Amino acid sequence: MSNEKLTDEIALQKKLDRIGHVFIVLSGKGGVGKSTVAVNLALSLSLRGLRTGILDVDIHGPSVPKLLGLAGKKVGVHNEEIIPIEVFGQIKVVSMGLLLEVNEQAVIWRGPMKANVIREFLQHVAWGDLDCLVVDCPPGTGDEPLSVAQLLGARGSAIIVTTPQQIATIDVEKCITFCRQLSLPITGIIENMSGFICPHCGKEVDIFSTGGGRKLAEHYGIPFLGSIPLDPDIVKSGDEEQLYMYFYSKTKTAEKFDEIVDKTMSFEKPGSDVVRKDVESKPPVDPHSQDKDKEVSMKFAIPTYQGKLCAHFGHCEAFAFIDTDGEGRIVNENYVTPPPHEPGLLPPWLAQQGVNCIIAGGMGSRAQQLFAQQGVRVVTGAQGEYPRVVVEQYLKGTLQTGANTCDH
Repeated sequence: MSNEKLTDEIALQKKLDRIGHVFIVLSGKGGVGKSTVAVNLALSLSLRGLRTGILDVDIHGPSVPKLLGLAGKKVGVHNEEIIPIEVFGQIKVVSMGLLLEVNEQAVIWRGPMKANVIREFLQHVAWGDLDCLVVDCPPGTGDEPLSVAQLLGARGSAIIVTTPQQIATIDVEKCITFCRQLSLPITGIIENMSGFICPHCGKEVDIFSTGGGRKLAEHYGIPFLGSIPLDPDIVKSGDEEQLYMYFYSKTKTAEKFDEIVDKTMSFEKPGSDVVRKDVESKPPVDPHSQDKDKEVSMKFAIPTYQGKLCAHFGHCEAFAFIDTDGEGRIVNENYVTPPPHEPGLLPPWLAQQGVNCIIAGGMGSRAQQLFAQQGVRVVTGAQGEYPRVVVEQYLKGTLQTGANTCDH
């Protein structure tokens, strides 16, 4: 190996060392909804507080930008590194579709060029520290999945997506053979479009054959991760560029995704740094209980409306993020627009932003419980207008508090 190639290999390994685990989403056949599954799995992982990235290596037909509402946007470049686009400030995304000048532009490349750009996506992207990277591959067992599997080595594992019909499961068997020939561990099989959710009555009906994915998993001794029904809302969310796991988080289909993520995260592999943050509990940080020689920096989140403290947490249009150092001094203040206010969404999102404490005029008891599970302290009944002043008063122990204005 030449010195240049050795240097590149060392650089690649250093980059990969900062990524806990890579889930490579494969399908033996096109049209099984693989990209939709990959995107919503990544969103589910992120909502559990895991630092998550999505790498779309479908060079010729990238779907991830459209599904995430990123159509027309472009990645940046800084210090010779590609800067991923961040969705809601929490999921890092890279795709060939974020490099093209226009959506209609065709990529006409042979295998070596595709292998080179996939290496670039792993080696020269500013991924930072990630708990999970989800890689969306094109259908089949060609250049793209082969390049990803060879570059990652033992760091990755496959999630195979199929539909129930036999014509699809036949091609999925080739995916299983592909993984075993490359010694790529298989996390499990997902059966997509398994049944149909009626948009009128909500009942699930088997309009196709069902159980093909489960039977295949049992035959090959592979974990079966679960079935996802054919849901019109998934189609609608993709067409309208709305994130399904955000906008439809309380649907039966979303519950199916959550169940699959539970099984996916229980997959144990040597060297994986994936942490079950959804079940890990830690006591909320209270700066007033710290010993003086153990002062810690804090990050406060203040829900605001038109720049002032909200009386009702649910009416927040932007969060004031205020950072303090170990001596209780404010060192930074900025305002961030939150993702759509869906039940259960904001606690993991704010925890992922590093928030230790929320000061609000009012908050429902269920929301307070969810924040407590994330290790975030909540102060309700705060009286005041300007976020910076509210935090300063809290740090000094002079913050005026009254009744919780939305305890429901």
